[in-house]
Amino acid sequence: MQGNGATPHWWQTRWFVFAMAVLAAVPLMWPEIPPLVDLPGHMGRYRVQQTIGTGAAPWLTDWYNFHWSLMGNLGVDLLIVPLQPILGLELAVKLIVMAIPVLTAVGLLWIAREVHGRIPATALFALPLVYSYPFHFGFVNFALSMALALNAFALWLRLGRLGKLKLRGVIFVPLAALIWLTHTFGWGTLGVLAASAELIREHDRRRNWFAALFHAGLHCLVLAPPALLMLLWRSGHVSGQTADWFNWRLKMQWVTMVLRDRWQLYDIASLAVLYLVLFKGVRDPNIQYSRNLGLSALFLLAVYLLLPRIVFGSAYADMRLVPYLFGIALIALRPKPGMSIRHAATVAAIGLAIFVGRIGATTASYWLYDRDYDQELAALPHVPVGARLITFIGETCHNEWTMTRLQHLPGIALERRLAYANDQWSMVGAQLLTTRYPARGFSHDPSQIVTDVQCPREWWRPVAGALHRFPRDKFDYVWMIRPPKYDRRLEQGLIPLWRNGTSAVFRIDHRQRAATLMPTDLYGPAGRRIDRPTRES
Repeated sequence: MQGNGATPHWWQTRWFVFAMAVLAAVPLMWPEIPPLVDLPGHMGRYRVQQTIGTGAAPWLTDWYNFHWSLMGNLGVDLLIVPLQPILGLELAVKLIVMAIPVLTAVGLLWIAREVHGRIPATALFALPLVYSYPFHFGFVNFALSMALALNAFALWLRLGRLGKLKLRGVIFVPLAALIWLTHTFGWGTLGVLAASAELIREHDRRRNWFAALFHAGLHCLVLAPPALLMLLWRSGHVSGQTADWFNWRLKMQWVTMVLRDRWQLYDIASLAVLYLVLFKGVRDPNIQYSRNLGLSALFLLAVYLLLPRIVFGSAYADMRLVPYLFGIALIALRPKPGMSIRHAATVAAIGLAIFVGRIGATTASYWLYDRDYDQELAALPHVPVGARLITFIGETCHNEWTMTRLQHLPGIALERRLAYANDQWSMVGAQLLTTRYPARGFSHDPSQIVTDVQCPREWWRPVAGALHRFPRDKFDYVWMIRPPKYDRRLEQGLIPLWRNGTSAVFRIDHRQRAATLMPTDLYGPAGRRIDRPTRES
């Protein structure tokens, strides 16, 4: 990634980019299962994908529907097909997930190099964003598609700079389709970035915004074919609403949670540094914004403001874009001519120190989450293969900064023991898998989440109501994962097989009935019902 001219500085060499790519993978090297909120649930789906219909676990066909179909959300699902027989499911997933921050770091630095000619010192401040809140949430198909989109955009810029527009057109027709197949969001983001870059390039050639807009649109037509795939996907039997437009309260929250992980003060302080760097691009006479990437950042900002919170039934649609908006804005910065080498080296050293600090904190955080996983997954040897298992996982009504990341641990019971997991998402057309288990209200996400009381604006059940009401004739085992306190009389008919703290595995004794309790014990004072059915979506 060296340009022409003078010898590059240490942060502009290929060796530095390689070192940053390796460093980006460090937090994920130790955990056996990457501790991302949704990932265990996805791993359960991958196991069904690779097993159902093979005869190895015939009971899966009684529990789940799984059908391959064309949709813009298949990235890791497709990669698992060739990798799982070679590496095993868990190692394959781990290596794919490790590749995401690596590709994201390389993509950001490559874009910066293509736009500025050399990697500016300020670009290093974008690197901490490779471990952002959406990644911690476990949106792996999305994150993979965005990593691919960043690198594809860098290639788009490079081929444009070299004048190889016909070659670019040939390459990007299949490449755009591949990114769409990984996740629709990456394809859309690539389109926004490419359109803004072409608009600036054509304006510099023609000095007329209307002509530039027309010719930029022509160049970007090679990215349009996946729109036909989108129409085909959405015209089928696809559920999932698009809703919650212009929720400004949440949009303001998302821009403060970009680096949300474990330690709130450190996460916010790190983000404050990034805000300061962006502000210096406006006020500091030695730093300026590139028109190319500056316009890209403004386009992404407009998309963020216009996006609803829920798109096609997938929540947090607007939140997912925020780290990439920040990343593009940060790599848009560059020193003005005349900045001293010493000043630039100092800026680069500070940016590198921030990144190294974030990697160290994330590594420690993931190690602690991995310990939690090991502690809770010690229950699985007590769950028979193919068990009809229902799981209840403790949660609170407070939006704590540090998430437990246990919310989809039942997916590992499905992945390792081929046991039923009531944490799977069940939305036709949004995932390849839907549930068919006859336990209405307790068959899929979020029936696995329990709280001490009914939480406002949530579909989670209070633990007492869940233990009392779940259909015992449909299940044989109960897995409690750090539940809130509950009346132990609710364990009537449940035979303990394993306990660790508040977590436990029970076998259901179908000869005994559930305990009969007063309404106040289940629904709160004055008979106020605090248990409501799961939203079927």
